[in-house]
Amino acid sequence: MTSAKTLNAKNLAALGAARLAAIVLEITAGDVQAKRRLRLELASQAGGDEVAAQVRKRLVSIGKSRSFVSWRKMRGLQQDLETQLRAVTELIAPTQPAEAFDLLWRFAALAPSLYERCDDSNDGISYIISQVIAALGALAPIAKMPSLALAERIYEALCSNSYGQYDDLIPLLAEPLGRDGLGYLKTKFESMTPALQLDLPDAERRVIGISSRGVVYEDDAERRAQLRTIQSALTQIADAAGDVDSYIAIYADEDRKNPAIAARIADRLLVAGRAEEAYGALALAQPMRRKGGHWPDWDRVKVNVLDALGHLSDAQNLRWDLFEHDLAADWLRQYLKKLPDFEDMEAEERAIAYAGGFPDFHRALFFLLEWPALPAANQLILARCAQIDGTHYELLSTAASALEYAHPLAATLVLRAMIDFALENARHKRYRHAARHLKACESLARKIEDYGEHKSHTAYLANIKSAHKQKLGFWNALA
Repeated sequence: MTSAKTLNAKNLAALGAARLAAIVLEITAGDVQAKRRLRLELASQAGGDEVAAQVRKRLVSIGKSRSFVSWRKMRGLQQDLETQLRAVTELIAPTQPAEAFDLLWRFAALAPSLYERCDDSNDGISYIISQVIAALGALAPIAKMPSLALAERIYEALCSNSYGQYDDLIPLLAEPLGRDGLGYLKTKFESMTPALQLDLPDAERRVIGISSRGVVYEDDAERRAQLRTIQSALTQIADAAGDVDSYIAIYADEDRKNPAIAARIADRLLVAGRAEEAYGALALAQPMRRKGGHWPDWDRVKVNVLDALGHLSDAQNLRWDLFEHDLAADWLRQYLKKLPDFEDMEAEERAIAYAGGFPDFHRALFFLLEWPALPAANQLILARCAQIDGTHYELLSTAASALEYAHPLAATLVLRAMIDFALENARHKRYRHAARHLKACESLARKIEDYGEHKSHTAYLANIKSAHKQKLGFWNALA
Protein backbone atom coordinates (compact mmCIF):
# COMPACT_ATOMS: atom_id res chain seq x y z
CA MET A 1 0.00 0.00 0.00
CA THR A 2 1.39 3.41 -0.98
CA SER A 3 2.34 5.64 1.97
CA ALA A 4 0.45 8.88 2.47
CA LYS A 5 3.88 10.57 2.49
CA THR A 6 4.74 9.44 -1.03
CA LEU A 7 4.97 12.29 -3.53
CA ASN A 8 2.31 11.57 -6.10
CA ALA A 9 -0.65 13.40 -7.63
CA LYS A 10 -3.24 11.75 -5.38
CA ASN A 11 -1.48 12.59 -2.12
CA LEU A 12 -0.77 16.16 -3.18
CA ALA A 13 -4.37 16.68 -4.28
CA ALA A 14 -5.45 15.65 -0.78
CA LEU A 15 -3.75 18.76 0.59
CA GLY A 16 -6.44 20.88 -1.01
CA ALA A 17 -6.24 23.65 -3.59
CA ALA A 18 -5.63 26.49 -1.14
CA ARG A 19 -2.77 24.75 0.65
CA LEU A 20 -1.17 23.67 -2.66
CA ALA A 21 -1.44 27.21 -4.05
CA ALA A 22 0.35 28.59 -0.99
CA ILE A 23 3.10 25.99 -1.30
CA VAL A 24 3.59 26.69 -5.01
CA LEU A 25 3.87 30.42 -4.42
CA GLU A 26 6.43 29.80 -1.68
CA ILE A 27 8.50 27.42 -3.80
CA THR A 28 8.49 29.65 -6.88
CA ALA A 29 9.38 32.87 -5.03
CA GLY A 30 12.45 34.25 -6.81
CA ASP A 31 12.26 31.65 -9.61
CA VAL A 32 11.60 33.64 -12.78
CA GLN A 33 11.18 30.61 -15.03
CA ALA A 34 8.73 28.89 -12.69
CA LYS A 35 6.67 32.07 -12.49
CA ARG A 36 6.53 32.30 -16.29
CA ARG A 37 5.24 28.76 -16.41
CA LEU A 38 2.57 29.50 -13.83
CA ARG A 39 1.41 32.64 -15.63
CA LEU A 40 1.03 30.68 -18.86
CA GLU A 41 -0.98 28.01 -17.05
CA LEU A 42 -3.22 30.69 -15.55
CA ALA A 43 -3.63 32.36 -18.94
CA SER A 44 -4.74 29.03 -20.42
CA GLN A 45 -7.83 29.18 -18.21
CA ALA A 46 -9.00 32.10 -20.31
CA GLY A 47 -8.39 30.22 -23.56
CA GLY A 48 -5.66 29.83 -26.16
CA ASP A 49 -5.82 33.48 -27.27
CA GLU A 50 -4.42 34.76 -23.99
CA VAL A 51 -1.64 32.16 -23.96
CA ALA A 52 -0.77 32.92 -27.57
CA ALA A 53 -0.54 36.64 -26.80
CA GLN A 54 1.83 35.98 -23.90
CA VAL A 55 4.03 33.61 -25.93
CA ARG A 56 4.15 36.02 -28.86
CA LYS A 57 5.16 38.85 -26.53
CA ARG A 58 7.89 36.73 -24.95
CA LEU A 59 9.29 35.60 -28.32
CA VAL A 60 9.46 39.24 -29.46
CA SER A 61 11.32 40.15 -26.26
CA ILE A 62 13.82 37.29 -26.73
CA GLY A 63 14.33 38.27 -30.36
CA LYS A 64 15.09 41.91 -29.46
CA SER A 65 17.63 41.05 -26.79
CA ARG A 66 21.26 41.63 -27.76
CA SER A 67 23.07 40.78 -24.53
CA PHE A 68 25.52 37.88 -24.62
CA VAL A 69 24.45 34.77 -22.71
CA SER A 70 27.41 32.96 -21.15
CA TRP A 71 27.38 29.29 -20.33
CA ARG A 72 26.56 30.16 -16.72
CA LYS A 73 23.25 31.73 -17.75
CA MET A 74 22.40 29.28 -20.51
CA ARG A 75 20.28 27.01 -18.35
CA GLY A 76 17.87 29.85 -17.55
CA LEU A 77 17.46 30.76 -21.22
CA GLN A 78 16.94 27.13 -22.18
CA GLN A 79 14.25 26.74 -19.53
CA ASP A 80 12.56 29.88 -20.81
CA LEU A 81 12.56 28.59 -24.40
CA GLU A 82 11.35 25.16 -23.30
CA THR A 83 8.49 26.80 -21.38
CA GLN A 84 7.40 28.78 -24.45
CA LEU A 85 7.59 25.72 -26.68
CA ARG A 86 5.56 23.65 -24.23
CA ALA A 87 2.95 26.37 -24.07
CA VAL A 88 2.61 26.38 -27.87
CA THR A 89 2.40 22.62 -28.28
CA GLU A 90 0.35 21.79 -25.18
CA LEU A 91 -1.82 24.85 -24.47
CA ILE A 92 -2.38 26.46 -27.88
CA ALA A 93 -2.06 23.76 -30.55
CA PRO A 94 -4.98 21.55 -29.34
CA THR A 95 -7.58 24.30 -29.94
CA GLN A 96 -5.81 26.75 -32.26
CA PRO A 97 -3.42 24.78 -34.52
CA ALA A 98 -3.04 27.56 -37.09
CA GLU A 99 -2.03 30.06 -34.40
CA ALA A 100 0.37 27.54 -32.88
CA PHE A 101 1.87 26.86 -36.31
CA ASP A 102 2.54 30.56 -36.83
CA LEU A 103 4.14 30.86 -33.39
CA LEU A 104 6.44 27.95 -34.15
CA TRP A 105 7.62 29.73 -37.30
CA ARG A 106 8.37 32.82 -35.25
CA PHE A 107 10.16 30.63 -32.71
CA ALA A 108 12.36 29.04 -35.39
CA ALA A 109 13.20 32.49 -36.77
CA LEU A 110 14.91 33.30 -33.46
CA ALA A 111 17.68 30.78 -34.20
CA PRO A 112 20.22 33.18 -35.79
CA SER A 113 20.03 35.75 -33.00
CA LEU A 114 20.20 33.02 -30.34
CA TYR A 115 23.25 31.39 -31.87
CA GLU A 116 24.99 34.73 -32.31
CA ARG A 117 24.64 35.82 -28.69
CA CYS A 118 24.80 32.51 -26.81
CA ASP A 119 27.51 30.11 -25.74
CA ASP A 120 25.84 26.97 -27.08
CA SER A 121 28.76 24.64 -26.36
CA ASN A 122 26.40 22.06 -24.88
CA ASP A 123 24.08 22.25 -27.93
CA GLY A 124 21.12 23.18 -25.74
CA ILE A 125 19.84 25.85 -28.15
CA SER A 126 20.37 23.55 -31.12
CA TYR A 127 18.31 20.85 -29.44
CA ILE A 128 15.42 23.21 -28.68
CA ILE A 129 15.39 24.58 -32.25
CA SER A 130 15.34 21.02 -33.59
CA GLN A 131 12.30 20.35 -31.39
CA VAL A 132 10.61 23.46 -32.77
CA ILE A 133 11.20 22.28 -36.35
CA ALA A 134 9.93 18.80 -35.49
CA ALA A 135 6.81 20.35 -33.94
CA LEU A 136 6.24 22.31 -37.16
CA GLY A 137 6.26 19.06 -39.10
CA ALA A 138 3.83 17.40 -36.71
CA LEU A 139 1.43 20.36 -36.63
CA ALA A 140 1.45 21.27 -40.33
CA PRO A 141 -1.22 18.75 -41.47
CA ILE A 142 -3.57 19.98 -38.74
CA ALA A 143 -2.91 23.69 -39.26
CA LYS A 144 -4.07 23.36 -42.89
CA MET A 145 -2.09 26.31 -44.18
CA PRO A 146 -2.70 26.82 -47.95
CA SER A 147 0.00 24.93 -49.87
CA LEU A 148 1.25 27.91 -51.89
CA ALA A 149 1.43 30.14 -48.82
CA LEU A 150 3.31 27.37 -47.02
CA ALA A 151 5.68 26.99 -49.99
CA GLU A 152 6.39 30.72 -49.95
CA ARG A 153 7.16 30.62 -46.25
CA ILE A 154 9.50 27.64 -46.72
CA TYR A 155 11.23 29.41 -49.59
CA GLU A 156 11.89 32.50 -47.49
CA ALA A 157 13.12 30.37 -44.59
CA LEU A 158 15.56 28.38 -46.72
CA CYS A 159 16.93 31.55 -48.29
CA SER A 160 17.85 32.77 -44.80
CA ASN A 161 19.03 29.41 -43.49
CA SER A 162 22.33 30.77 -42.16
CA TYR A 163 22.64 28.26 -39.32
CA GLY A 164 21.05 25.25 -40.99
CA GLN A 165 18.01 25.34 -38.73
CA TYR A 166 15.67 24.87 -41.68
CA ASP A 167 17.60 22.06 -43.40
CA ASP A 168 14.81 19.48 -43.00
CA LEU A 169 11.79 21.67 -43.72
CA ILE A 170 10.93 20.29 -47.16
CA PRO A 171 10.95 16.59 -46.14
CA LEU A 172 9.02 17.41 -42.97
CA LEU A 173 6.38 19.47 -44.75
CA ALA A 174 6.16 17.54 -48.02
CA GLU A 175 2.71 16.14 -47.23
CA PRO A 176 0.93 19.47 -46.55
CA LEU A 177 2.84 21.06 -49.44
CA GLY A 178 1.39 18.53 -51.86
CA ARG A 179 2.12 18.49 -55.57
CA ASP A 180 1.18 22.14 -56.07
CA GLY A 181 3.35 23.41 -53.23
CA LEU A 182 6.33 21.31 -54.28
CA GLY A 183 5.95 22.48 -57.87
CA TYR A 184 5.80 26.10 -56.77
CA LEU A 185 8.94 25.66 -54.65
CA LYS A 186 10.75 24.02 -57.55
CA THR A 187 9.95 26.94 -59.81
CA LYS A 188 11.09 29.45 -57.20
CA PHE A 189 14.45 27.80 -56.63
CA GLU A 190 15.09 27.18 -60.31
CA SER A 191 14.47 30.86 -60.99
CA MET A 192 17.26 31.82 -58.57
CA THR A 193 20.00 30.31 -60.74
CA PRO A 194 20.31 33.01 -63.49
CA ALA A 195 20.77 35.77 -60.93
CA LEU A 196 23.83 33.99 -59.60
CA GLN A 197 25.70 34.34 -62.88
CA LEU A 198 26.30 38.07 -62.39
CA ASP A 199 29.82 39.08 -61.31
CA LEU A 200 30.62 42.19 -59.37
CA PRO A 201 33.33 44.56 -60.66
CA ASP A 202 36.69 43.92 -58.95
CA ALA A 203 36.56 47.32 -57.27
CA GLU A 204 33.34 46.33 -55.47
CA ARG A 205 34.52 42.92 -54.31
CA ARG A 206 35.45 42.43 -50.66
CA VAL A 207 38.21 40.03 -49.62
CA ILE A 208 37.16 37.92 -46.63
CA GLY A 209 40.01 35.43 -46.46
CA ILE A 210 42.83 33.49 -48.05
CA SER A 211 42.63 29.80 -48.94
CA SER A 212 44.97 27.28 -50.57
CA ARG A 213 43.34 28.28 -53.85
CA GLY A 214 44.00 31.98 -53.38
CA VAL A 215 41.93 34.99 -52.35
CA VAL A 216 38.39 34.36 -51.07
CA TYR A 217 35.89 37.05 -52.09
CA GLU A 218 32.66 37.68 -50.22
CA ASP A 219 30.50 37.53 -53.37
CA ASP A 220 32.04 34.18 -54.38
CA ALA A 221 31.36 32.75 -50.92
CA GLU A 222 27.78 34.00 -51.04
CA ARG A 223 27.31 32.59 -54.54
CA ARG A 224 28.56 29.16 -53.47
CA ALA A 225 26.28 29.25 -50.43
CA GLN A 226 23.28 30.13 -52.62
CA LEU A 227 24.12 27.39 -55.09
CA ARG A 228 24.28 24.88 -52.23
CA THR A 229 20.89 26.10 -51.00
CA ILE A 230 19.38 25.75 -54.47
CA GLN A 231 20.81 22.30 -55.07
CA SER A 232 19.82 21.04 -51.62
CA ALA A 233 16.25 22.35 -52.02
CA LEU A 234 15.83 20.94 -55.52
CA THR A 235 17.11 17.51 -54.49
CA GLN A 236 14.74 17.45 -51.51
CA ILE A 237 11.83 18.54 -53.70
CA ALA A 238 12.62 15.81 -56.23
CA ASP A 239 12.81 13.20 -53.46
CA ALA A 240 9.56 14.40 -51.88
CA ALA A 241 7.83 14.21 -55.26
CA GLY A 242 9.38 10.82 -56.07
CA ASP A 243 10.77 12.36 -59.28
CA VAL A 244 14.04 10.55 -60.00
CA ASP A 245 14.58 12.23 -63.36
CA SER A 246 14.32 15.69 -61.82
CA TYR A 247 16.80 14.61 -59.19
CA ILE A 248 19.28 13.46 -61.84
CA ALA A 249 18.79 16.62 -63.91
CA ILE A 250 20.02 18.74 -61.00
CA TYR A 251 23.56 17.48 -61.55
CA ALA A 252 25.72 18.39 -64.54
CA ASP A 253 27.26 15.58 -66.59
CA GLU A 254 30.65 16.20 -65.00
CA ASP A 255 29.16 16.03 -61.50
CA ARG A 256 27.67 12.60 -62.23
CA LYS A 257 31.19 11.21 -62.53
CA ASN A 258 31.66 11.84 -58.82
CA PRO A 259 31.20 8.51 -56.95
CA ALA A 260 29.21 10.10 -54.11
CA ILE A 261 26.73 11.70 -56.52
CA ALA A 262 26.59 8.60 -58.71
CA ALA A 263 25.75 6.46 -55.67
CA ARG A 264 22.93 8.81 -54.66
CA ILE A 265 21.50 8.73 -58.18
CA ALA A 266 21.80 4.94 -58.42
CA ASP A 267 20.14 4.53 -55.03
CA ARG A 268 17.09 6.45 -56.18
CA LEU A 269 16.94 4.65 -59.51
CA LEU A 270 16.92 1.35 -57.63
CA VAL A 271 13.97 2.47 -55.51
CA ALA A 272 12.18 3.38 -58.75
CA GLY A 273 12.82 -0.13 -60.11
CA ARG A 274 15.33 1.04 -62.73
CA ALA A 275 18.27 -1.21 -61.92
CA GLU A 276 19.86 -1.11 -65.40
CA GLU A 277 20.00 2.69 -65.29
CA ALA A 278 21.38 2.51 -61.74
CA TYR A 279 24.19 0.31 -63.00
CA GLY A 280 24.88 2.82 -65.76
CA ALA A 281 24.98 5.67 -63.26
CA LEU A 282 27.65 3.85 -61.28
CA ALA A 283 29.61 3.04 -64.42
CA LEU A 284 29.99 6.77 -65.15
CA ALA A 285 31.81 7.24 -61.85
CA GLN A 286 33.84 4.02 -61.92
CA PRO A 287 37.03 5.70 -63.27
CA MET A 288 37.12 8.14 -60.34
CA ARG A 289 36.24 5.36 -57.91
CA ARG A 290 39.27 3.33 -59.05
CA LYS A 291 41.54 6.19 -58.03
CA GLY A 292 40.60 5.60 -54.40
CA GLY A 293 39.08 8.02 -51.94
CA HIS A 294 36.40 7.63 -49.30
CA TRP A 295 32.95 7.07 -50.79
CA PRO A 296 30.89 5.56 -47.94
CA ASP A 297 27.70 4.79 -49.90
CA TRP A 298 29.28 3.49 -53.10
CA ASP A 299 29.85 -0.13 -52.09
CA ARG A 300 26.44 -0.54 -50.46
CA VAL A 301 24.68 0.78 -53.55
CA LYS A 302 26.78 -1.28 -55.96
CA VAL A 303 26.03 -4.50 -54.08
CA ASN A 304 22.31 -3.66 -54.14
CA VAL A 305 22.44 -2.92 -57.86
CA LEU A 306 24.17 -6.23 -58.61
CA ASP A 307 21.56 -8.08 -56.55
CA ALA A 308 18.73 -6.27 -58.32
CA LEU A 309 20.16 -7.22 -61.72
CA GLY A 310 20.48 -10.86 -60.69
CA HIS A 311 24.29 -10.79 -60.71
CA LEU A 312 24.35 -12.68 -57.43
CA SER A 313 27.83 -14.15 -57.83
CA ASP A 314 29.32 -10.72 -58.54
CA ALA A 315 27.49 -9.28 -55.53
CA GLN A 316 28.84 -12.04 -53.29
CA ASN A 317 32.37 -11.58 -54.58
CA LEU A 318 32.15 -7.87 -53.83
CA ARG A 319 30.86 -8.55 -50.31
CA TRP A 320 33.80 -10.87 -49.65
CA ASP A 321 36.28 -8.37 -51.09
CA LEU A 322 34.87 -5.65 -48.85
CA PHE A 323 35.20 -7.94 -45.84
CA GLU A 324 38.79 -8.79 -46.74
CA HIS A 325 39.74 -5.14 -47.19
CA ASP A 326 39.39 -4.17 -43.53
CA LEU A 327 37.65 -7.09 -41.82
CA ALA A 328 34.25 -5.43 -42.01
CA ALA A 329 31.98 -7.69 -39.94
CA ASP A 330 28.77 -6.33 -41.47
CA TRP A 331 29.87 -7.31 -44.98
CA LEU A 332 30.78 -10.79 -43.78
CA ARG A 333 27.38 -11.22 -42.15
CA GLN A 334 25.69 -10.20 -45.39
CA TYR A 335 27.90 -12.60 -47.34
CA LEU A 336 27.12 -15.54 -45.02
CA LYS A 337 23.40 -14.75 -45.03
CA LYS A 338 23.28 -15.27 -48.80
CA LEU A 339 24.93 -18.72 -48.67
CA PRO A 340 23.06 -22.04 -48.48
CA ASP A 341 23.00 -23.96 -45.20
CA PHE A 342 26.30 -25.58 -44.22
CA GLU A 343 28.22 -23.55 -46.80
CA ASP A 344 27.98 -20.58 -44.48
CA MET A 345 29.78 -22.50 -41.70
CA GLU A 346 32.69 -23.31 -44.00
CA ALA A 347 32.86 -19.71 -45.21
CA GLU A 348 32.82 -18.41 -41.63
CA GLU A 349 35.78 -20.65 -40.76
CA ARG A 350 37.61 -19.34 -43.81
CA ALA A 351 36.89 -15.75 -42.77
CA ILE A 352 38.14 -16.32 -39.22
CA ALA A 353 41.31 -17.95 -40.56
CA TYR A 354 41.82 -14.98 -42.88
CA ALA A 355 41.41 -12.59 -39.95
CA GLY A 356 44.11 -14.46 -38.03
CA GLY A 357 46.62 -13.56 -40.72
CA PHE A 358 45.42 -9.99 -41.31
CA PRO A 359 48.40 -7.57 -41.40
CA ASP A 360 46.94 -5.17 -38.86
CA PHE A 361 47.07 -7.10 -35.58
CA HIS A 362 44.76 -4.77 -33.68
CA ARG A 363 42.16 -4.68 -36.45
CA ALA A 364 42.23 -8.48 -36.48
CA LEU A 365 41.83 -8.67 -32.71
CA PHE A 366 38.93 -6.21 -32.81
CA PHE A 367 37.14 -8.29 -35.45
CA LEU A 368 37.65 -11.59 -33.61
CA LEU A 369 36.37 -10.12 -30.36
CA GLU A 370 33.39 -8.47 -32.04
CA TRP A 371 32.37 -11.51 -34.11
CA PRO A 372 32.98 -13.22 -31.59
CA ALA A 373 35.61 -15.91 -32.24
CA LEU A 374 37.46 -16.09 -28.93
CA PRO A 375 39.50 -19.25 -29.63
CA ALA A 376 40.82 -17.54 -32.76
CA ALA A 377 41.52 -14.36 -30.77
CA ASN A 378 43.49 -16.49 -28.30
CA GLN A 379 45.54 -18.03 -31.12
CA LEU A 380 46.17 -14.60 -32.63
CA ILE A 381 47.54 -13.23 -29.36
CA LEU A 382 49.73 -16.26 -28.66
CA ALA A 383 51.13 -16.31 -32.19
CA ARG A 384 51.68 -12.56 -32.61
CA CYS A 385 52.06 -11.20 -29.09
CA ALA A 386 55.13 -9.19 -30.12
CA GLN A 387 52.80 -7.00 -32.21
CA ILE A 388 50.59 -5.95 -29.29
CA ASP A 389 50.73 -2.19 -28.79
CA GLY A 390 49.97 -1.27 -25.19
CA THR A 391 48.52 2.11 -26.19
CA HIS A 392 45.28 0.44 -27.34
CA TYR A 393 43.84 0.50 -23.82
CA GLU A 394 40.18 0.11 -24.69
CA LEU A 395 40.68 -2.76 -27.13
CA LEU A 396 43.14 -4.61 -24.89
CA SER A 397 41.00 -4.17 -21.79
CA THR A 398 38.04 -5.61 -23.68
CA ALA A 399 40.21 -8.51 -24.87
CA ALA A 400 41.43 -9.28 -21.35
CA SER A 401 37.88 -9.33 -19.98
CA ALA A 402 36.63 -11.54 -22.82
CA LEU A 403 39.50 -14.04 -22.60
CA GLU A 404 40.23 -14.27 -18.88
CA TYR A 405 38.04 -17.32 -18.18
CA ALA A 406 38.80 -19.65 -21.10
CA HIS A 407 42.14 -18.23 -22.23
CA PRO A 408 43.99 -16.82 -19.19
CA LEU A 409 47.45 -16.77 -20.83
CA ALA A 410 46.22 -14.62 -23.73
CA ALA A 411 44.47 -12.31 -21.27
CA THR A 412 47.71 -12.06 -19.29
CA LEU A 413 49.73 -11.13 -22.38
CA VAL A 414 47.46 -8.22 -23.32
CA LEU A 415 47.47 -7.01 -19.71
CA ARG A 416 51.26 -7.15 -19.67
CA ALA A 417 51.39 -5.11 -22.88
CA MET A 418 49.49 -2.29 -21.15
CA ILE A 419 51.65 -2.56 -18.02
CA ASP A 420 54.88 -2.48 -20.03
CA PHE A 421 53.76 0.53 -22.05
CA ALA A 422 52.86 2.51 -18.94
CA LEU A 423 56.16 1.70 -17.19
CA GLU A 424 58.50 1.99 -20.16
CA ASN A 425 57.06 5.37 -21.12
CA ALA A 426 56.62 6.66 -17.56
CA ARG A 427 52.92 7.30 -18.06
CA HIS A 428 52.20 8.37 -14.49
CA LYS A 429 48.47 8.72 -15.05
CA ARG A 430 48.36 5.07 -16.14
CA TYR A 431 50.15 3.66 -13.08
CA ARG A 432 46.93 3.10 -11.16
CA HIS A 433 45.50 1.11 -14.07
CA ALA A 434 48.78 -0.73 -14.62
CA ALA A 435 48.80 -1.77 -10.96
CA ARG A 436 45.27 -3.07 -11.34
CA HIS A 437 46.31 -5.02 -14.44
CA LEU A 438 49.25 -6.57 -12.55
CA LYS A 439 46.92 -7.72 -9.80
CA ALA A 440 44.71 -9.28 -12.46
CA CYS A 441 47.77 -11.08 -13.86
CA GLU A 442 48.50 -12.46 -10.40
CA SER A 443 44.97 -13.81 -10.19
CA LEU A 444 45.13 -15.29 -13.70
CA ALA A 445 48.43 -17.00 -12.90
CA ARG A 446 46.54 -19.55 -10.79
CA LYS A 447 44.72 -20.74 -13.93
CA ILE A 448 47.78 -21.00 -16.20
CA GLU A 449 49.47 -24.41 -16.21
CA ASP A 450 51.96 -23.76 -19.00
CA TYR A 451 53.39 -20.36 -19.98
CA GLY A 452 55.19 -21.87 -22.96
CA GLU A 453 57.80 -19.45 -24.29
CA HIS A 454 56.50 -16.65 -22.08
CA LYS A 455 57.72 -15.67 -18.62
CA SER A 456 55.82 -16.98 -15.61
CA HIS A 457 54.14 -14.42 -13.43
CA THR A 458 56.94 -14.71 -10.84
CA ALA A 459 59.60 -14.14 -13.50
CA TYR A 460 57.67 -11.27 -15.09
CA LEU A 461 57.22 -9.57 -11.72
CA ALA A 462 60.92 -9.93 -10.94
CA ASN A 463 61.78 -8.45 -14.32
CA ILE A 464 59.67 -5.30 -13.93
CA LYS A 465 60.90 -4.87 -10.35
CA SER A 466 64.45 -4.85 -11.63
CA ALA A 467 63.78 -2.63 -14.65
CA HIS A 468 61.38 -0.16 -13.03
CA LYS A 469 62.16 -0.14 -9.32
CA GLN A 470 62.37 3.66 -9.42
CA LYS A 471 58.75 4.03 -10.61
CA LEU A 472 57.47 4.64 -7.07
CA GLY A 473 54.08 5.87 -8.26
CA PHE A 474 53.40 2.45 -9.74
CA TRP A 475 54.63 0.45 -6.73
CA ASN A 476 52.71 2.66 -4.32
CA ALA A 477 49.54 2.10 -6.40
CA LEU A 478 50.19 -1.65 -6.16
CA ALA A 479 50.44 -1.62 -2.39
